[in-house]
Amino acid sequence: MNTVEPIRDIQKILAIKRILKEQSNPRDYLLFTMGINFALRINDLLSLKVKDVLDKKGEIVEYLHLREQKTKKEKKIKINKAVKEALEYYFKKANVTDPDSYLFTSYRSNQKLDRIRVWQMIKNWCKEVGLESERIGTHTLRKTWGYQARKKGITIEQISEKLGHRSSIVTKRYIGINQDEINKIEDEVCL
Repeated sequence: MNTVEPIRDIQKILAIKRILKEQSNPRDYLLFTMGINFALRINDLLSLKVKDVLDKKGEIVEYLHLREQKTKKEKKIKINKAVKEALEYYFKKANVTDPDSYLFTSYRSNQKLDRIRVWQMIKNWCKEVGLESERIGTHTLRKTWGYQARKKGITIEQISEKLGHRSSIVTKRYIGINQDEINKIEDEVCL
């Protein structure tokens, strides 16, 4: 299995969001926004249904509740401002009313998107903003959250908890501290 990388440049993240929001269908914008904010594995993200994010009155819920497919752990994820905005945008533009409908369906078949198609989509989005040489995959969205959280000063232990890792050692390897970062701190810590 090849290791994929997070999107390290916040400007590239914003550029992808801008491009996706300009499309006629809001699905991809929601998928990307939820992916980088929820840090879920792709199968958990693709299994989300309308009823997972809307209450019986059609209002966006405050928390997403789910059981992870891989770990079987219960998760309670706060729907932050970015995701709430993306959901509002999605429901305003998409013709989705059935609570049992998947959020992320194929344009052609109306069936749930599969991970291979999403992998292709993510690679294309990244290519559009100049990230073609990067190792990109579906896990890129999840890793992007971990990487950006670390850059904001969130502790490894908190990131580890969010990602559901058993230890912070796994998380450190997972979020990928690269050689450029090591060289930068070598310059910063000049005693």
